Amino acid sequence: MIDPLASPLLADLYEYTMLQTYLEQNMEQTAVFEFFVRRLPENRNFLVAAGLDQALDFLQNMKYGEEELAWLSMHFPAHVIEYLENFRFTGDVHAMPEGTIFFRNEPILRVTAPLPQAQLVESRLMNLINFETLIASKAARSVLIAKDRLLVDFGLRRAHGAEAGMLAARASYLAGFSGTATVLAGALYAMPVFGTMAHSFVQAHESEIAAFEHFARSHPGSTLLIDTYDVEEAAKKVIALSRKGLSIRSVRIDSGDLARHAENVRKILDDAGLHEISIFASGSLDETRLEDLLDSPINGFGIGTSLVTSGDCPWLDCAYKLQEYAGRPCRKRSEGKATWPGRKQVFRNFDSNGKMNGDVLTLDSDNQEGEALIIPFMKEGKRLEERIPLQEIRQKTLENYETLPDNLKRLEFAPYSVEISDLLTELAESVDRRGITSL
Repeated sequence: MIDPLASPLLADLYEYTMLQTYLEQNMEQTAVFEFFVRRLPENRNFLVAAGLDQALDFLQNMKYGEEELAWLSMHFPAHVIEYLENFRFTGDVHAMPEGTIFFRNEPILRVTAPLPQAQLVESRLMNLINFETLIASKAARSVLIAKDRLLVDFGLRRAHGAEAGMLAARASYLAGFSGTATVLAGALYAMPVFGTMAHSFVQAHESEIAAFEHFARSHPGSTLLIDTYDVEEAAKKVIALSRKGLSIRSVRIDSGDLARHAENVRKILDDAGLHEISIFASGSLDETRLEDLLDSPINGFGIGTSLVTSGDCPWLDCAYKLQEYAGRPCRKRSEGKATWPGRKQVFRNFDSNGKMNGDVLTLDSDNQEGEALIIPFMKEGKRLEERIPLQEIRQKTLENYETLPDNLKRLEFAPYSVEISDLLTELAESVDRRGITSL
């Protein structure tokens, strides 16, 4: 049976039509493709690289089963099927580590492989890296605004499908969220999972206090949802249960004027000496609403729809383009979509305070000052290192935020310098001249 999320048929048709022609024309020399984002969205000061782990898994495990080959045989000639029967990706991958901050035109993934292979993997690589990078970059804005407050992914039920929900949970945790409400993501990615209760649980009981007591007895140290009926009255019931010796960690408010309710609930709890019970809020939140709630006594937030759909920016202008074939630098010159040729590297410079102070985009063969951001991850189709634990990637991402200049941490637009090296500019001009003389 075909696995819809692992099948190499998860690709655009033109990957296969091009494959056929490459094989027929013996075009199987080494190609270099790079994945990058052409321009930053207006409401993003930076992006956060994510999805590399899933991309490497896809490349290392890519193979064709009998059902897939049978379907392809109805559409393509025998020599294509013969090529795919024993297909294995044998190329190299260089990339920015997950959690790296990057900007426009900076490649975060480079694939070096025989042309048919490098072309065939395009669609799925873009699908994985674009989505997780999109969500991680969205999540980063909330992390930077909320600072040390608890942030939980609540997005599965509004996600665009099961895989999107899972990968959004992973990407948001990678970007600094505290965890997720999605149980399977917790199991697969070793992430913390968080949960409270639904309004239906309260409504199923004859009284709100009975619902709270039953839940608190089943789950000591739990979080109680207090906005089904009257928020402030529910907070008083929490006090009554605490006095009966029941352990309650926090209360959750999911509707209404969150700041006002939180102020009232905090006072009610504090007056009863329950300073240790925290307040958690959810309900159509995003980073701009978080910014408005920073002065409230809310200790944590659940963010769903806006996160998993990246509501204010649901797509990136990303590309996976051929930069070199058979040792020949390649450059697309289409209006508004021109690319920089050759295998590239990004060097990052820092000021005396350890803050990012400008990048240089240049050729991989160049030797610039600064930290080289693109490193090898795969050689001849095999990972060079064991899988990096997600917790470790998350920690590195948080450390990367510390290097951001303060203006890039804000929600308002702020510029950042990405310089194009003279060597890269000269190569582009050379490729352009060659294109003109070969017409």
